[in-house]
Amino acid sequence: MTLPAHLTTHLTTAIPSPVVGAWHLGPLTLRAYALCILAGIVVAVWITGRRLVDRGGTAEQALDVAAWAVPFGIVGGRLYHVITTPQPYFGEGGQPVRALFIWQGGLGIWGAVALGALGAWIGCRRNGVRFLDFADSAAPGVAVAQALGRWGNWFNNELYGRHTDVPWALTIHEWDQSKGQAVRDAAGSPIVLGTFHPTFLYESLWCLVLALLLVLADRRFSLRRGQVFALYVAGYPVGRIVFELMRSDTANKIFNVRVNVWTSILVFLLGVGLFALFARRARVAQTTLETSHHPG
Repeated sequence: MTLPAHLTTHLTTAIPSPVVGAWHLGPLTLRAYALCILAGIVVAVWITGRRLVDRGGTAEQALDVAAWAVPFGIVGGRLYHVITTPQPYFGEGGQPVRALFIWQGGLGIWGAVALGALGAWIGCRRNGVRFLDFADSAAPGVAVAQALGRWGNWFNNELYGRHTDVPWALTIHEWDQSKGQAVRDAAGSPIVLGTFHPTFLYESLWCLVLALLLVLADRRFSLRRGQVFALYVAGYPVGRIVFELMRSDTANKIFNVRVNVWTSILVFLLGVGLFALFARRARVAQTTLETSHHPG
């Protein structure tokens, strides 16, 4: 594929993208997307363990609860993706069996957090851990896990923004998802689609900033049990709405607005509501305690 001279010059200054995102080792295939998700899980569990100790728990309890939360989260993430993007699986020419191919990409964070929280609740019940203590401990780690997981999208040359020629533009190749590599032309060169906004990078950086803000807020303010998690729930959508509106990939829409934007708005409102609810519950509990100590 021969590119115009001006585009060739620009590509030399753009952020490169991998041309291979999967490595075949005999019958075993290692996919970068899956490795990024795995790295995020490991780091999140480690962070959760460190923070849970500060709340009276143990690192071992964090690992035990994660054994429930992680599988539930993966299933939830995949369910959300398939439900909101059903065409590749159940549309015309779709292959329903591909809904099971998680390693090829497609995990919705909303479903992952929702079912992951359910799994964590079950794990907490079985291991004697207060659920809100675990949720507060896990919130920054979950944000860091998202930051690492987004690099899987970089390896897959996916979830990029609109065309741009800014110095930090991202080079994107035509991609063969089933093979996990760039499509090549007759000469064997990877086919370049152009340069685009690296929305995966924007979101990754936002998640790291969010994780830092959560830790600082937890240390600086007298937050009530559950409020760190509520801040995560409200905080992540703030950035996600911006990045979602920048993306250029095909997406299902409601009233000409991407489904994930609507979801982000609802999740933000949920986070705000939870923050207020946990504050109110703490005040009620404090009032009840004071009344019991000083009756009539």
